[in-house]
Amino acid sequence: EGRETRLRVVLRVRPLTCTETRRGDQQVVHSLGDGAVHVSAARHDATFGFSAVFDAGASQEAVFEGSGMRQLVELAIDGFSCTVFAFGQTGSGKTYTLMGPLAQNETQPASPALLGLMQRSFTCLLEQSRSRGSDLALSASYLEIYNEQVRDLLSPGPPCALPLRWSKTRGFYVENQLSVEFESLEAIVSLLLQGSQRRRTSAHALNRHSSRSHALLTIHIRGRAVSAHPAPGEGWGAQGSARGTCPSKQGSLCFVDLAGSERVKETGSSGELSVEANSINRSLLALGHCISLLAKSGGKRTHIPYRDSKLTRLLAHSLGGSGITLMVACISPSSRCLSETLSTLHYASRARRVTTRP
Repeated sequence: EGRETRLRVVLRVRPLTCTETRRGDQQVVHSLGDGAVHVSAARHDATFGFSAVFDAGASQEAVFEGSGMRQLVELAIDGFSCTVFAFGQTGSGKTYTLMGPLAQNETQPASPALLGLMQRSFTCLLEQSRSRGSDLALSASYLEIYNEQVRDLLSPGPPCALPLRWSKTRGFYVENQLSVEFESLEAIVSLLLQGSQRRRTSAHALNRHSSRSHALLTIHIRGRAVSAHPAPGEGWGAQGSARGTCPSKQGSLCFVDLAGSERVKETGSSGELSVEANSINRSLLALGHCISLLAKSGGKRTHIPYRDSKLTRLLAHSLGGSGITLMVACISPSSRCLSETLSTLHYASRARRVTTRP
């Protein structure tokens, strides 16, 4: 607590798709073990290091256990502000890593082996809360940033824009967002699937289910640990209880599914899709700029332009504040995606130098 903590960055390399294999694309990304990955292609020969690398054969369970996600859930229960976000080119497997198959819904749940980081974290959270015997109150909020508008994915009716405010005590926050309490795995998974179905997606040349917005699902964890007997010197509590109470803890666990970076020429986007792509790329550029400055600052007080986009405002606390953050970089191994893959790898390498003070 209070010590400088580096962002934990892991890499996931998805398998070549059937289309890429039929087209004859070469695999240019190879895992070397011990968190290293090598890119070998014409005029490009580079090695990158991360906390962990998951190749095409890695299971969803292996990603959950090997990424440190279980520890992140435990830290959130202990009162820390924790964030995990997936980023990379469109179609690189971000949403699959976080949620699992896109076809799942409440009537057709995904196979347990294919569940993503979110559902596995929910299970872990509820198991931990039961085993600790602490009185935890759990609630969830779910937002998307679409064309620089913040919209609530859980509120009834068509999604409408919500104002993003700033206060000295809370930092950046969304006004009037709906927070829904839950007590069971079925309830939180239902909220996740309902909200995800309302999120903006479209099809283009690179991805049949391309996310057109950044989505942030936050689990709010509030609890007060109560001891069975008062410590020496403790009297009756304010409520007339003879039991001593520890300070109230408020932690959070935020999952951020970033829309994928994309080149309009490659996706064949036009009209509304092109406008969406430009909005996505601008916000990702702002995020990359903030990460670059944070990596260079080395803990020194430097102006970081969080106000350049709604996305960077909402991630300010996670990136440069007092949060604990896990980044999952997702890439394609295809030679056709080489430039975007290299961009993601450089992006992720810079993020490893960013520190926060939880």
